[in-house]
Amino acid sequence: MSEADKRTKQTDGDPGRRESVVDRRSGIDRRDLEGEGLSTNLERRRGPGRRRTDFMKAAEEGEMTQEQFMFVMAIDTFKRVNNLTFPTWTDILEVVRKLGYRKTMPSELTLGKRVEDWTERPDTPSGVFKVTDSEDDRAS
Repeated sequence: MSEADKRTKQTDGDPGRRESVVDRRSGIDRRDLEGEGLSTNLERRRGPGRRRTDFMKAAEEGEMTQEQFMFVMAIDTFKRVNNLTFPTWTDILEVVRKLGYRKTMPSELTLGKRVEDWTERPDTPSGVFKVTDSEDDRAS
């Protein structure tokens, strides 16, 4: 067995992992092989008859909605006060939760059986740690 075969073999019993790799030189596009017919509602590629939404068009042309602008400013502020260039996905979720977003509706995405959907009440606390003045003083 070659070294490449060893790297691509399933090692941990996870059925979601691939057992082989498509060689780009073969001319086969891996995107054509994965999830044929599976629509996640995240596809951005446009084909005939698929137009951008007004939401996407405005953002791409530099005209942000109030919601988009507030999100960008919140992320920028988070990066500045925490001296981070690249926030983690957990950091992004923290900012989103602190902006007041809650999971109150069922998902419009098709993520398969890997993830379980849920909803929460609109008045649910963010669940993000908040430093109080007394805790901040002790840390100094």
